[in-house]
Amino acid sequence: MSEPHKPVGAIFEAAIELPPERRAAYVQESCAGDGPLRQRVEALLRAHELAGTFMDSVAVGPRQEPPLVKPAQQAGDRIGRYKLLQKIGEGGCGVVYMAEQEEPVRRRVALKVIKLGMDTKQVIARFEVERQALALMDHPNIAKVLDAGATDTGRPYFVMELVRGIKITEYCDQNNLSTRERLDLFIQVCRAIQHAHQKGVIHRDIKPSNILVTMNDGVPLPKVIDFGIAKATHGKLTDRTVFTAFEQFIGTPAYMSPEQAELSALDIDTRSDIYSLGVLLYELLTGQTPFDAKELLQAGLEEIRRTIREQEPARPSTRLSTMLGADLTAIAKQRKVEPPRLIHLVRGDLDWIVMKALEKDRTRRYETANALAMDITRHLNCEPVLARPPNRLYEFQKTVRRHRFGFAAAALITAALAIGLCAATVAVFRFRRDAQQIRQARDDATEKLWISYLAETRARRASGRAGQRFESLDAVRNAAAIRPSLAVRNEAIACLAVSDLRVS
Repeated sequence: MSEPHKPVGAIFEAAIELPPERRAAYVQESCAGDGPLRQRVEALLRAHELAGTFMDSVAVGPRQEPPLVKPAQQAGDRIGRYKLLQKIGEGGCGVVYMAEQEEPVRRRVALKVIKLGMDTKQVIARFEVERQALALMDHPNIAKVLDAGATDTGRPYFVMELVRGIKITEYCDQNNLSTRERLDLFIQVCRAIQHAHQKGVIHRDIKPSNILVTMNDGVPLPKVIDFGIAKATHGKLTDRTVFTAFEQFIGTPAYMSPEQAELSALDIDTRSDIYSLGVLLYELLTGQTPFDAKELLQAGLEEIRRTIREQEPARPSTRLSTMLGADLTAIAKQRKVEPPRLIHLVRGDLDWIVMKALEKDRTRRYETANALAMDITRHLNCEPVLARPPNRLYEFQKTVRRHRFGFAAAALITAALAIGLCAATVAVFRFRRDAQQIRQARDDATEKLWISYLAETRARRASGRAGQRFESLDAVRNAAAIRPSLAVRNEAIACLAVSDLRVS
C-alpha cells in the first residue's frame, strides 16, 4: 500500500522554506505522481512569489491585465489604528511589520498579518492558534500580545510587543559570550518554555530564529516568539478547526524531535519541546546542531525521518574534539577560551545534560523544561547533576569544587599539622638517638671499669694481696647500678662479694 500524500498546505509550507531552485524537486517528490496535487501546490507557490514581487515590478509595453493577487501592504499603509513602518519578518503564511500605534498610547509594535492569497481555513486556524497561545502567556521572556483584529479584506492580524533583537545564537557569537553566559541565557529560555507548558501550550518549533535576544537596561533578555504551530496539551486554543494530518510533517528538521518526525499516531507532548531545547543547547555549546541542517534537507524526507529517529548524535565534547583546527579555534574564540579549555568545560556534566535532553525515547528525557534548567543550575553551582549516573567519587569531586575554599583551608591546616607532626617525630627520634648514644657511652665506660677491676683483682690474687681493700672498689660499687655486659657483671659481682668478705 503506497504511503498517503501530505496535504497541500503541508507541502506548500515545507517548499517555501527551501531555496527557490530546490522547490520543484521537492514538490515532485512529495506529490509522488499525483498530478492534480502537484498543480495545486505549484499554483500556491506562484501566488506566493507573485505576492512578494508584484509591487517591485515595473509595467512596460502595452497595458496588461491586473494580477489575480492583490498587492501586499507597504510602508505607510494603515491596518486598523496602526501605521505600517517597515516589514521586519516573513514566514510561510504571515508577514510581520513594525508599526506605530497612535492612540490611546503612542508606541511602536510588531503587527503580524496573514499573507495575501494564504487566507485558507487551515492557515487562518493556525494563525488563530498563535494569537490565542501568545494571549495566554504572561512571562518576561515571551513576547506579549497587545491587540488583535482583521483587515478591511477580512485577513486576521494581531499586534504584539516589538522585540528589537537578534536570534540567540547570533547574539552569543557576536558578543563572544562565555559558556557560562550562554547557559544563563538558555536557563531563561527554559523558564519561558516551562511557563508555556504550564499554560497548556507546546511550542513545537523551538529554534534560534524563534528566540530573539533584546537588551533590557543593559542586560540581555531572550524572548520566545512564533507560536504558529503550537499545540494545546488540553482543551483547544481556538474555536476554529485545526487538523494535523496523520502524515503531516510539522516543525524544522534540524530541531525536530523523533516523535515529530515519526508521522504516526504517537501524540506530541511537552517532552518534544525538551528535545528541541537540547538541540538549541547543543548549538550554543558547539556552534553546530546535532545533525547538519543542509545535509538533512538534501537527504530527502525519508532520510530526514530515519536520521532523526534512529541515528545517535555525537556528544558535544566529541563533536568539538573532532572538528578541524581552524573551526574549533574560531568557536573557542567566540567563547573567550582556548580550544582545549572549551572541550574540558563541555566534557562531563554538559555532555550528560545535552544527551539526556536528546534521548530518542522521550520517557528518558527530562520531564519538564524546569528540570532541564535546574540541572544546568546544579552544574553551574558545582553540584551533582541528575543526568549523570550516581557515583561516590563524582559526588565527592563536586563537593570539593563547591566548597573549594573550605577544602583549601582544611588542606592547609592538615598540611601544617602534618609538617608539625613530622618535625615532632624527627625531634623525638633525635632525642632518643642521643639518649641511646649517652647510655651506650656510659655503659662502655662502666664496662671498661669492671674489666679493669677484674684485671686488678686477678693480679692481686696472683700476688697474694687478695685480702686488701682495693682503691677501685668504691668506684666499682658506685657503678654497680649501671648494667655492663652480663658475663662481665656476673664475674665482677662474685669478685666484689669475696672482696667485701675479706675486708670485713
